[in-house]
Amino acid sequence: MANRKKSAKKADETLVDIVEVKERAEDFFEQYRYYILGAVAAVILIPLAIFAYNNFYKIPRQQEAVEQMYQAQQQFERDSFTLALTNPGGGKGFLDIIDQYSGTPAANLALYYAGISYLNLGQYDAAIDYLKDFNARGDVLPAMKYGALGDAYSEKGDFKKAMAMYKKAAATKPNEAITPYYLKKIGLLHERNAEWKEALKVYQEIKDKYPDSPDGREIDKYIIRVQSKG
Repeated sequence: MANRKKSAKKADETLVDIVEVKERAEDFFEQYRYYILGAVAAVILIPLAIFAYNNFYKIPRQQEAVEQMYQAQQQFERDSFTLALTNPGGGKGFLDIIDQYSGTPAANLALYYAGISYLNLGQYDAAIDYLKDFNARGDVLPAMKYGALGDAYSEKGDFKKAMAMYKKAAATKPNEAITPYYLKKIGLLHERNAEWKEALKVYQEIKDKYPDSPDGREIDKYIIRVQSKG
């Protein structure tokens, strides 16, 4: 793993405001499968091996990691990102969870927490590093991952990569909340590049498909703005 070591919230027009990351969902800890490595065993022994492996090693490690990460999650929700990473005041920080519980769903989730923490701390290369390693699953987390990567690249001034990540975020399992949020960022980047027709197309998509979303309810002013310039 490469060497990894705040930015205030800004208005949408800055292109770099980060998506809210304080929501929690049970699917962060959804069921997972474990593969037994080694020589081929007799068929009758495989169920016994899996049972012993899960109950006496992997599942207890996951449960321990979740318990150890609790205080770090609390610090994260308080926006105490440095403490969450290394010294949460009990248990282990996200970085220790990643190192000491590798292979567990908790360690995987800690990669996301660490990436968002570094994003808030203005350490964008570290944020990108951790977010890339995060294995996002479910209906929302993949879009959140790509969107956060877009924010990190945008902060670095790499708007080409930011655009690519925002497009991935908007295209991944579209939904009423996340999709229009990132579509608007795509439109804002098009505006930055004086691509008025492209921006208008994106804003119109928000208006047509997501009119009741928070971004949809205010999209008319963006449409009017680019129409005046196009």
